[in-house]
Amino acid sequence: MDTPIRIGVSSCLLGNPVRYDGGHQYEPFVSETLSRSFELVPVCPEAECGLGVPRETMRLVGDPGQPRLVTTLTGIDHTDLLLSWARRKVRELRGQQLAGFILKGKSPSCGMEGVKVFPRPGGEAARVGVGLFARVFMEYFPHLPVADEGRLQDPVLRQNFIERVIAGHRGGG
Repeated sequence: MDTPIRIGVSSCLLGNPVRYDGGHQYEPFVSETLSRSFELVPVCPEAECGLGVPRETMRLVGDPGQPRLVTTLTGIDHTDLLLSWARRKVRELRGQQLAGFILKGKSPSCGMEGVKVFPRPGGEAARVGVGLFARVFMEYFPHLPVADEGRLQDPVLRQNFIERVIAGHRGGG
């Protein structure tokens, strides 16, 4: 094939210091193994929407179907900022011709499932949410394979993801 197979990846998984504390969540399988066969396109919703590094920690609050992204100490609501950025970003990513995406699990912006959502301050969280960017991405690209770094630890799920990425790139998915 002439065109490279591109996979979007949460930037922190590639070792980029974009997390709230200036750290990363380097994932060797993604960074070292997948990078040999695929072109990886880094994305960090929180840093790219303008929240900077370092930044105050955030969490999802309210209705799990439409949670708000709120800072944990000052209570600043960044939902509209991140969603506005996410809607622009997915249109930009369409031009990248992505064949899949690997998200940072459990993140309030990138978690694809099981993200903590707090009912209100003082309430106990339930792992029922989807990160704001992940939701927008999966709605905009409903047929693209998506995984998080945790799912890629399972050999069967990993193989399924890679096969779906390749098939989609070839037009078979």
